[in-house]
Amino acid sequence: MSKKISLILFFTILSTVNIFAQTKTSEAIEKQIKNLRLAQTKLTYNPESNVSKIMVIADDFGFEQAKAAKVQAFSFGMAFFYQGKSLTAAPGEINFTFWVKTDKPRFAENHHLTVFAGTETLDLGDARYAAKPNDNMEYLNFKISPEKLAKIGNSPEARLKIGNAEFKFLPSHLKVISGIVKIANPSEF
Repeated sequence: MSKKISLILFFTILSTVNIFAQTKTSEAIEKQIKNLRLAQTKLTYNPESNVSKIMVIADDFGFEQAKAAKVQAFSFGMAFFYQGKSLTAAPGEINFTFWVKTDKPRFAENHHLTVFAGTETLDLGDARYAAKPNDNMEYLNFKISPEKLAKIGNSPEARLKIGNAEFKFLPSHLKVISGIVKIANPSEF
């Protein structure tokens, strides 16, 4: 009987250690942001809702790519939320938003996203589309799993097709995509 109790106690302790090993405090996340050199990444905490938010803004895709897509500018940001001041579980999805500066709507009718990451084609579906015509802006909102983002971030030749426009991810984009995937993993410091 004591052997059985010892085994139960051993597995209880092992699972407890595993739970604590997969928790990352906001302070550890701040340190990780600095170590990854993700300058445009911000961690905020709202005490009223007891929710923390990680947001990163990527560089613009550049004039040449924007011009080829018949827009003035094309960039993106990513964000995810977690309860409290400790990340205890990876988010199932990360909010991914493209910001499009354009004189006239370019993606209102066709905003399907496909990403080519190495030999893999990721069909990421249609955007939740929003526009602010008075500001000459379009917003293309997606929810993408960390696993798919990791595939994008690890592909040096990653490119995307949204509607009829194509863009190549810049090295700085891949760095922030890989960075947010690392930050979103509570067991990766």
